[in-house]
Amino acid sequence: MNKGKLYLIPVFLGDEGKPDSVFPSENILYLNELTHFVVENEKYARRFLKRAGYCKPIQEANMELLNEHTKQDSVMELLQPALNGLDIGLLSDAGCPGVADPGATLVQWAHELGIEVIPLVGPSSILLSLMASGMNGQQFAFLGYLPVDKLERQRKLKELSGKVFKDNQTQIFIETPYRNMHLFEEILKSCNSNLRLCVACNLSQPGGWVRTFSVGQWQKHKIDIQKKPCVFLLGL
Repeated sequence: MNKGKLYLIPVFLGDEGKPDSVFPSENILYLNELTHFVVENEKYARRFLKRAGYCKPIQEANMELLNEHTKQDSVMELLQPALNGLDIGLLSDAGCPGVADPGATLVQWAHELGIEVIPLVGPSSILLSLMASGMNGQQFAFLGYLPVDKLERQRKLKELSGKVFKDNQTQIFIETPYRNMHLFEEILKSCNSNLRLCVACNLSQPGGWVRTFSVGQWQKHKIDIQKKPCVFLLGL
């Protein structure tokens, strides 16, 4: 029996905006062939399918959860439909599955089991923000979330500042939206004033924006990014 494939399907970065502006029509063709999905959040996944134009009854889509609560020794079992010849779609909460997302473990198992992995084109807040930042796009690092502890976060920001000046490597990171302002203020306090900071807010959504200033210049700008999805970049 031929094995099914694992399709990595990027998800919209928010609930507004036109789906066809960030989701290629070819993706819908793949999507409409699928009946089995591995998802980070079932509610978000069903909402995505509806907005994307999924042609089958959404309530009949088979969904298995893969999130931070999933036991690592049970992830391989989520690929059983593919081993039985059925294709599977992997969905994150937002953006690209497998990037800052627990789906990476499923992809790893797919390679181990000889299941073909097919990444589809779609929105990535990380790459969109890097593209629009004006910072070094040849050397960069995505760090995910910085430490929650204030002192550890300060140390990490100073370490990242040194990395930027030493290697001209753009540093990219994110934060839980309700802590955005705390992180922003900490950057202004902890980082060299000549370092450049880019804030990319609500990308691909109405009213989204990207701004890059030096840390010193940011002191003169007031922004409200609380509870809004943002990406932060430090660079030269």
